[in-house]
Amino acid sequence: MKPEETVDYNVKVCWHAIARMYNLQAAKYDVTTSIGFVLLNIHPQEGTPATKIAPKMGLEARSLTRILKSMEEDGLIYKVGDAVDKRSVRIFLTGKGLEKKELARQTVRTFNQKVREQIPETDLAVFFKVINQINGLIESKEIYK
Repeated sequence: MKPEETVDYNVKVCWHAIARMYNLQAAKYDVTTSIGFVLLNIHPQEGTPATKIAPKMGLEARSLTRILKSMEEDGLIYKVGDAVDKRSVRIFLTGKGLEKKELARQTVRTFNQKVREQIPETDLAVFFKVINQINGLIESKEIYK
């Protein structure tokens, strides 16, 4: 089987193209794609528990810790300890973080609008169905017993 005939190769190539595109956009605003995704996963008013962000993004907690430290140093976020659970930390956006979040939101929205203009809804419905089935197969842990 040739690489371009495999599911994983095509998903990887497509994701890398999307990531490169997002990184080029993000660089215009002095952030990275990873930072943009973190910003999109923080509630603008209530903040978000730090422990909830990594799973939403498919990241390990260690990777997120480095990103959050960088974001705090750049003045995009601030941390507040939970008054009830002293072990828990809530992440909030600063004014600058809110601005960058909006830019990230518009970037993602524009990409999705352009895709939807070019690809019929019926094709996208099949794509989402298949990608969800692949995720389900992976999560079931039935591939490699």
